[in-house]
Amino acid sequence: MMYKDYFDHFCQRYDPYKDGAWCYEDGCIYRGLMLLYQSSGEPRWLDHLMRMVPRQVQDDGALVGYDPREFNIDNILPGRVLLFLDRETKDARYMAAARRLIGQLDDHPRLLAGNYWHKARYPHQVWLDGLYMALPFQVEYALAANEQPRITDALQQLATALVLTAAPGGLHVHGYDESRQQAWADKETGKSPAVWARAMGWMVMTLVDVLAVLPNDAATKVLRKRTRSVLLAILQHQQESGLWLQVLDTPDLVGNYEETSASAMFAYASLAACRLQLLAPEETRRLENSARRALDALLGTRLLEEDGLIRLTGICQVAGLGALSGPYRDGTPAYYLSEPVVADDAKGVGPLMMAVAELELAAAAAGGHTIASGSRR
Repeated sequence: MMYKDYFDHFCQRYDPYKDGAWCYEDGCIYRGLMLLYQSSGEPRWLDHLMRMVPRQVQDDGALVGYDPREFNIDNILPGRVLLFLDRETKDARYMAAARRLIGQLDDHPRLLAGNYWHKARYPHQVWLDGLYMALPFQVEYALAANEQPRITDALQQLATALVLTAAPGGLHVHGYDESRQQAWADKETGKSPAVWARAMGWMVMTLVDVLAVLPNDAATKVLRKRTRSVLLAILQHQQESGLWLQVLDTPDLVGNYEETSASAMFAYASLAACRLQLLAPEETRRLENSARRALDALLGTRLLEEDGLIRLTGICQVAGLGALSGPYRDGTPAYYLSEPVVADDAKGVGPLMMAVAELELAAAAAGGHTIASGSRR
């Protein structure tokens, strides 16, 4: 079975993640479809988008199930497809909807340090997830609307978040609590205790996506250097299989496992960084080889038949910090091993689409099409 046919079949049977309400999980699939369409030109990817997205966007730009007063940073991510469809279709409702999302960001609560809160219900906190949810959209909207201060703000938020979440070895912890009130937060530093792989994945995808649309100039110079450092730090933790562990920096932790969504995110970000020439030539070769190994493992060992369908397996369903109800998520390494592992979750499928799209771009630049030999076809 061709891996792209898997994506096609997945989208044909895909149900909106939250009963049709505007949400980031759908946004992961939208982003994957956008990149597949842009890398290949195949109409089927745009066809899927045009079937999925319009039913969530009303004629006046209202978004189904969206309430900006929740100040939920996750709801910003799918806004990237609105900017894409505005360019693609010239339908005014998409930019009208994008303006609703930027309006949320204009009012969104912030840390004293300047970063957006993760959500109103998670006050005074920055999670690495939230960087990907908000900042690429903010930069892309700013470029479309010619609003440079939004770009300056996004770059400053990224720089600050990298400092606030820094961990040994060039890695980053999942979250930071400015108030130091959360039980998961270190009382001295405010940091959460563990390096969750998918949180690092969200972060490094943010870095490459922002740098992909901004010039290589003095404003982005430091961020380019930091992105290089983060990618090389992640590379050090790749397993023999080609994948990465759920708790990235603790290979001896009992029950730790190789996780699909983070591995796809790292593969995507690595290939994008190579295309953007963010590293020296020898580092670029190492990073590209690492990404190809990861994709070979993902396409060759994680696409498995279940109940008569091919599914992408080994995806951590969800993880977070704290709780308003139910078990408290304490952010320890053991906590990240307690969450369910599922198949065909949007948070894994979307990034795998993105990684395959980047591989297509690399193949086109090299004049051919290759995927490592063990991949499922």
